[in-house]
Amino acid sequence: MEWTEVNIYTSADGIELLCAKLMDIGVKGFVIKDSEDFKEFLDNKNGQWDYIDDDLMGLANCETCVTVYLPGNEQGADMLMSVKSMLADMKAADTENIYGRLEAELSDIREEDWANNWKQYFKPFTVGDKLAVKPSWEEYSDDSRIILEIDPASSFGTGQHHTTRLCLEIIEKSVNKGDKVLDLGCGSGILSIAAILMGAESAVAVDIEENAAATAMENAEKNNITSEQYKTYFGNILSDEALADEIDGKYDMITANIVADVLIAMKEFFLRYIKKGGTLIISGIIEERMEEVLTAVESVGFIRKQVSVKEGWAAAEYTI
Repeated sequence: MEWTEVNIYTSADGIELLCAKLMDIGVKGFVIKDSEDFKEFLDNKNGQWDYIDDDLMGLANCETCVTVYLPGNEQGADMLMSVKSMLADMKAADTENIYGRLEAELSDIREEDWANNWKQYFKPFTVGDKLAVKPSWEEYSDDSRIILEIDPASSFGTGQHHTTRLCLEIIEKSVNKGDKVLDLGCGSGILSIAAILMGAESAVAVDIEENAAATAMENAEKNNITSEQYKTYFGNILSDEALADEIDGKYDMITANIVADVLIAMKEFFLRYIKKGGTLIISGIIEERMEEVLTAVESVGFIRKQVSVKEGWAAAEYTI
């Protein structure tokens, strides 16, 4: 299998949090280069050292970096998008610049090449009983299914990741005609667009990345959804009170396919925006942190309806 090296630049203070968030999105192994660790080694080394290799000495002045390796397949393509979305969340929250530049660079392959190469892994596929998902560059026809055309660009959300599939399956069974939907952390917009195609009246889609919000709007238009039906916003409702107020209202369905820590932090906002009797769908949760997230959401009054787990990832449906 081919692998792509992704170097994520941070600070010594950012390593622990960054690695925890990488584990939340399914990255299980890292290589860490940190000048502080090497300086500590030099200060505390035992024995006599006549020579230290120049490459090793270079660590004394290196920029702190966490390196991960992603497979050259559809899983790796989705995971890279998820890494970028996670870094954007961290950067937006790091108002004091404690965690360094939080940028990812690909090694041995140009990013623009990766952006094109991953398309070979995105083929039309079906979800649940009603939906078929396809990119714009592929042909697909099936009169028995609703066709959702999605181009994720640089945003997380082709629909192939287990978290997205689990959410789509719940939406199919839970959405009602005329529902108003709030999609938090919308990425490509796939969840809220699917909800409209399956009967919802309108949706508001929010993402911390401006590019994601723009991509979601473009994808809505690809599916003949009007700007009156579909509104997009970018920003962080956890820190931007004006945005939180702007999207304020009561929604029949809220979807949030993000990561564990953000879901926990948003629990009060879920409560603020949900209608009585409405549906909350959350995902992006690794199985190891599932109960922690579910307990947090239930602590503000949500009632668990179902939890679905697939290959280490969990999605949950709630009502209130």
